[in-house]
Amino acid sequence: MKKIFLLVSLVFAFGCNDSGNAPVPQAEASEKPETHDPENFGIVIHGGAGTILKENMSDSLEQAYKTKLEEAIRTGHEILANGGTALEAVQRTINVLENSPLFNAGKGAVFTNEGKNELDASIMDGATLNAGAVAGVTTVKNPINLAYEVMENSEHVMMAGKGAETFAAQNGLEIVDPEYFYTENRFRSLERIKDREETQLDHDDNRSAFVDSYIKDSKYGTVGAAALDKHGNLAAGTSTGGMTNKRWGRIGDAPIIGAGTYANNKTCAVSGTGWGEFFIRGVVAYDISALMEYKGLSLQEAAREVIQKKNPELGGNGGIIAIDGEGNVAMEFNTAGMYRATMNKNGELEIGIYSE
Repeated sequence: MKKIFLLVSLVFAFGCNDSGNAPVPQAEASEKPETHDPENFGIVIHGGAGTILKENMSDSLEQAYKTKLEEAIRTGHEILANGGTALEAVQRTINVLENSPLFNAGKGAVFTNEGKNELDASIMDGATLNAGAVAGVTTVKNPINLAYEVMENSEHVMMAGKGAETFAAQNGLEIVDPEYFYTENRFRSLERIKDREETQLDHDDNRSAFVDSYIKDSKYGTVGAAALDKHGNLAAGTSTGGMTNKRWGRIGDAPIIGAGTYANNKTCAVSGTGWGEFFIRGVVAYDISALMEYKGLSLQEAAREVIQKKNPELGGNGGIIAIDGEGNVAMEFNTAGMYRATMNKNGELEIGIYSE
């Protein structure tokens, strides 16, 4: 009987601390590949997917997109080549895209139904499975930087709205007037969609059918990056202005860990772009990782299974970029085009826009 009492006492003693609160368990570090080459690294990026057709693109605009994609990926590649971390490479690469009016993120964010710009972003560390995300911010110049601060300097994973903006100011991030995000072409896009919506709803009261039709013919300008560094660690990040004409504080997949962003050293790092509701429902980024971990699929096989089969079967469309622990990349999409680029340890650069 004494032995039983002693055993129970020991369990109770080690199971509690002085304050009566059990310590919060931390996520175990995700193992890097055992055979990682210390000189191997790579990065892959996207600037959105959707109805991107060459016949609708002027030569000068096409060149502008390619130039900005190259600037962005070279920024991250240089960091990696110099021994920097995948997290830093992802963040700084996305900054370049956020600062360009060409993409639906940061400066080029689309407008809500109320004529505002509400920004979302997330970032994830494949080594620790730590992550940070923000949603619905309107005054933070670079939302991906705020997502990083949430990950590194708070006990939370996601913050939203005014609270997130207060946290941004307290952590010294650059705060701008909402007018900073105004671009004429994005505002005109909102007006066109609202006019089309009003006309169609005059004849048909089914708003859901209208949304379905214009989304499927849209361009998702979300930006993202995924990287492998020389230390064998993976990271991914995504930033977006969301959906043109969105209402009611709608939030898509970009700030949802596992949907639009995921990184795990055991498998891969993923950033997505597409119809967010379906990326959330399909947990797209995590699903690719899970197929690799549990079914033994390669990165390309897993990406193809999710983007070409599982996501369309739900009714969604879009694409992903991803990289695994060996530097293999995937740039999979089921739309007419996806702004994309990749660069490996040898400095070999690949840039694409259309589905050719």
